[in-house]
Amino acid sequence: MLIYKNYDKAALDLQYNNRAQVSDFEQIVQGWQERSEAIRQQAPLHEGLAYGSHPREYVDIFPGGQSDSAVQLFFHGGYWQSMETRVFHFIAAGFTRHNITTVFVNYPLAPAAMMDEIVDACRRALVWLYDHVGAYGGDPDKIYISGHSAGGHLVAMLMATVWPALSERLPGDLIKGGCAISGLFDLVPIQLSYVNDNIGMDQVTAKRNSPILMSPAAGRPLIVAVGELETDEYHAQSHQFAAAWSDTGPAVTELTAAGCNHFTVLEPLIDGRAELNRAVLAQMGLLKGTA
Repeated sequence: MLIYKNYDKAALDLQYNNRAQVSDFEQIVQGWQERSEAIRQQAPLHEGLAYGSHPREYVDIFPGGQSDSAVQLFFHGGYWQSMETRVFHFIAAGFTRHNITTVFVNYPLAPAAMMDEIVDACRRALVWLYDHVGAYGGDPDKIYISGHSAGGHLVAMLMATVWPALSERLPGDLIKGGCAISGLFDLVPIQLSYVNDNIGMDQVTAKRNSPILMSPAAGRPLIVAVGELETDEYHAQSHQFAAAWSDTGPAVTELTAAGCNHFTVLEPLIDGRAELNRAVLAQMGLLKGTA
């Protein structure tokens, strides 16, 4: 029986089962962990800075090496139910060499936390960062965000947030630009798939947390990237979301990372020769000839 587009349950599950698509997933993650440990040995790090009362509500900050530096805030993936910041610290190497203060957000996970709670925690993390990043060398008026997979979803949700509605002291353009990598922007197929077994969304919750049904709040630029070797559904998620938000006004750049799967797509984010890394740096005004 078809449950979504031309997919039955088994076919839809396979479309979103990234580990089944990438046979060396475990080796890739092991490599991330080793590289992350290496950068922790080499670079200054402020780890475990609480932005809330939940044990997982904290950020890790790699200072940029100079005062009032631009800030890149990264949200990890794991289908809102696994992973943590320390696995992804290796990403800081792609930004600290440009004197960018690089921040990693930990957040509560399902099934202990519902989707609304996860999104709320990430909003609070961003408010905390706006208030405190100056103490770690970052400029609160130069905050950019990026995220991978579920983190790409969180990036889009934050860019759709009307910040002054949370507090009059917050600027509407608290986020100056974003990059969503292999993101999930329509949660209806997620709600219908095995991924939802631990998340427990109903269709109302899925739609309430689907950025494709929203509009960007401040018209700031967004990069939407996906790996060439990812499934049809991941390509559809990125392309349809980029098209929907392009119609609402902000500059949306679509990128496909050649030869990359759902996990190796993080490599061009930090490779100075890669189109994705250069697009993010250009968005931040850190390449010659960019604003």
